[in-house]
Amino acid sequence: QVQLVESGGGLVQPGGSLRLSCAASGSGRFSINVMGWYRQVPGKERELVATIRYSGATNYADSVKGRFTISRDNAKNTMYLQMNSLKPEDTAVYYCNVGYYNGNNYWGQGTQVTVSS
Repeated sequence: QVQLVESGGGLVQPGGSLRLSCAASGSGRFSINVMGWYRQVPGKERELVATIRYSGATNYADSVKGRFTISRDNAKNTMYLQMNSLKPEDTAVYYCNVGYYNGNNYWGQGTQVTVSS
């Protein structure tokens, strides 16, 4: 049974920083292909924030380019999202997503990020 444990959300002032983590466990012999962060606000669809492949190739939403950095530790099956220069519009529930090479895909439980003065 795959489990994704997210951590690092919270309340921060505009211009501040937060670092999110997502640790995956229980995958057995299968390796992780793509890991990603998504976010959602009430009344809107979940949107892509950033993804990172096993090779390290990354992709970012235009709204976070230059401010957020996604990274991963393949040995630990853990992904990170360093968020700098946070804005009130970054406020959302952030979800971790993990896709395995066997085709299975999983979501984390979500962590709240609130940017407010």
